[in-house]
Amino acid sequence: MTTTVRRVVLSVAMIALACFIAIPLYYIVVNTFKTQGDMVAAPLAPPSELHLGNYQQVLSDPRIYRSFLNTILVTAWAVVLQLFVGALAAYAMVVRTSRLNRIIGAVLLLGFIVPGQSTLIPIYRTLVGFQLVDTLTGLVIMYLGGSIFCYFLIQGYMRTLPYEIVEAGRLDGAGAFQIFWRLVLPLIKPILVTVGVFQTMWVWNDFLLPTVMISTPERRTVVLQVYNAVSEFTTDWPMFMTVSVVALIPMVIFFVFTQRHIVSGLLAGGVKG
Repeated sequence: MTTTVRRVVLSVAMIALACFIAIPLYYIVVNTFKTQGDMVAAPLAPPSELHLGNYQQVLSDPRIYRSFLNTILVTAWAVVLQLFVGALAAYAMVVRTSRLNRIIGAVLLLGFIVPGQSTLIPIYRTLVGFQLVDTLTGLVIMYLGGSIFCYFLIQGYMRTLPYEIVEAGRLDGAGAFQIFWRLVLPLIKPILVTVGVFQTMWVWNDFLLPTVMISTPERRTVVLQVYNAVSEFTTDWPMFMTVSVVALIPMVIFFVFTQRHIVSGLLAGGVKG
């Protein structure tokens, strides 16, 4: 088989796979422009008449805007704190190599391996004692567990930096935190952006922790608002799909503008190493 034929076969296979994967997305989007009856009659057919009532009803509901605001606040604070804690821990582990640090690194690795679901109950009981359950602050604290993931990725990248930078900072009289903040942090910006993209998408789309932590309707995140659109007995599926699409749009836009950082940030450390 020639190279040209292989490329054609591969292209056809990839296009077919992409179309197959896109079917659920097409199903959701196309039914947001239908009524319940139209969807039941022809779920995969294009709408015979463009019905915008679902979007008008969703966008006129103040609860959706409140949930977006809650999600933005939680995501922003959680990701910033995760990156700061993860980068600070990685800096300490890379700069100060000792037996104690190796033990701490092994403990952190164990924390990374243990499923987060297994620690939900003890963490929840701890937050109950501090009266942080059903608060956005408590939810942000729960997301700080993601700092371990940030730590491992940032540590690998940070090891590629020349140690002479730290020594030069010390000779200039800078303290440990000053070296980290003014010298190291700007140099690890590519991996910070990459990890930030990963963590933003995780926190924004997470369903488990908000379900466990949040019960007050005014504090719901956008994912909980989507879940709330499903009724116990009957569900307006076009309305549910419309809420899902509205909740998905910000992450689609975010991914389109940041996808290049995902690959470039991860490869930068390998190229330097």
